[in-house]
Amino acid sequence: MLNMHVNNRLSPVFAAALCSICASFAWALDLPAPATDADFLQASPAEVALGQLLFYDPVLSGNDNVSCSTCHHPKFGTSDGLSLGLGEGGVGLGPARVLDPDNPPEHRVPRNAPALYNLGAHEYTTMFHDGRVELVDGVLHVPIEDPFFDQVNGLLATQAAFPVLSPDEMAGQVNENPISKAVRKGRFSGEGGAWDLIASKVAAIPAYPPLFWDAYPETKTRDIRFADISNAIAAFIAVEFRADNSPFDAVLRGEAALDPLAAMGMELFYGDAGCASCHSGTFQTDHQFHAMGQPQFGPGKTLPFEQGLRDEGRYRVTGHTEDMYAFRTPSLRNVTLTAPYGHTGAYSDLWEFVTAHTMPLAAFDAWSPDMAVLPVMPVDDWATLQDADAQMGIVDAISVEDMALPAEHIDALVAFLAALTDETTRLGVPETVPSGLPFER
Repeated sequence: MLNMHVNNRLSPVFAAALCSICASFAWALDLPAPATDADFLQASPAEVALGQLLFYDPVLSGNDNVSCSTCHHPKFGTSDGLSLGLGEGGVGLGPARVLDPDNPPEHRVPRNAPALYNLGAHEYTTMFHDGRVELVDGVLHVPIEDPFFDQVNGLLATQAAFPVLSPDEMAGQVNENPISKAVRKGRFSGEGGAWDLIASKVAAIPAYPPLFWDAYPETKTRDIRFADISNAIAAFIAVEFRADNSPFDAVLRGEAALDPLAAMGMELFYGDAGCASCHSGTFQTDHQFHAMGQPQFGPGKTLPFEQGLRDEGRYRVTGHTEDMYAFRTPSLRNVTLTAPYGHTGAYSDLWEFVTAHTMPLAAFDAWSPDMAVLPVMPVDDWATLQDADAQMGIVDAISVEDMALPAEHIDALVAFLAALTDETTRLGVPETVPSGLPFER
């Protein structure tokens, strides 16, 4: 798609002009510092190897049919290739995932599955699209109070503990299994809590305890806890999905220059296009929350006892009106691999998404449902589009002005985004997992 856009839109005159641009102008831009080992969480090989198996093992789900990798698979840029995912109640991988006719889900997952690249970097202090798991002045803030969080090793391990509690992601629907029943009762930790039940399932598999003993020797004299599972998964994510060896990183290290089109895109990104005002830093994110007028559809993000299909974003965490419909600035590393884009995955094409981001008001009016990627499901995905108050609220919250860019500039920006790609793999996808359960490879 990228090459098609460039070839179709780039005029011969403009192409000739590009040849005269020297990519060595990078020194004149306000570029971030290159990443180093000191910027990332460190983990032992035993932790990472254990985390790899747990990441791909469906035993962590209530019905033994969904793993972390179901919605965060490297084939789809550590996402799932869908606008709104199907966790529990789906079969297949990526855009080919469909409803399980014997166990259909009640809802889609309400938000797009975020990519996992570089989440092990120390600069990350918020997790999830709304930042509901965050570090503030070194203090961990989470949606629920539980002594469990005293046992996990930091923010990423904390985040890893939540998907297993979601009925639509991994836990299963009410009364389907002991874990979903515990979640329904609000029992998360402690004996008989959801995390305890999952840890017991894992510990009962003969191949797992020795792996925990190698990674965490203290587990030889105490029970395996879900905190150990979270810590190992976080270690794997931090190491496996570290992505700091792209062509752009070579520029930051002074080792190479970008090709002319990508170099022009870099100049626009850090210059007149203003992208770096939000997509700043080594990983192209300011870790802040902005309202960009992304179309909303699907089940919305509300509390179980609430009615309605809205997703008010950061506002639901802070209660501050200025945070209405604001969502975290995503990192742009490997962005060419992580479609669809936006917190609802409203755009499946990167060129169109970049264009929409430069003109959010105009794009909001022009968006149509056929731009999303949604498996067929007997639900009304578009009810929010008929909610006039919600639509007006999204538009009113937009925090930037429309700025029309010529197609050649969009081509250049997309070429620069492609230069942020680093598909380095380390352990990869295992052939089997200790539970012996099948999983999509």
